[in-house]
Amino acid sequence: MSERSDEIVAFIQERCLWQFFSRAWDREENIQGIIDILGQIIKGEHITLETPSDRCLYADAKILAGQIKERSPWISQVTAEQLDDTLATVKARLTEITITKSQNIELRVAGY
Repeated sequence: MSERSDEIVAFIQERCLWQFFSRAWDREENIQGIIDILGQIIKGEHITLETPSDRCLYADAKILAGQIKERSPWISQVTAEQLDDTLATVKARLTEITITKSQNIELRVAGY
């Protein structure tokens, strides 16, 4: 699964600007929300969109799901548990790269 999660992380880093929002909390919200919805889309689950924020996350996740399915056909063949494990690793790795290990001190400025 490590190779698969690395493949998804590399693709997201190459193509998705939402991982680089200006504050740590905003990045974390995007990573968590989009990857969670991505999993629901790929598994064909019902998705409830209650807020404008939910709809925005869904829009990004839907585009990402289509691109990942096209680029990585294996994603449609894994079990729900394997997909959940892979996406959990993706979330952890993106959080580590874009928040935890980020050298951008403005990510944690409380006055914004």
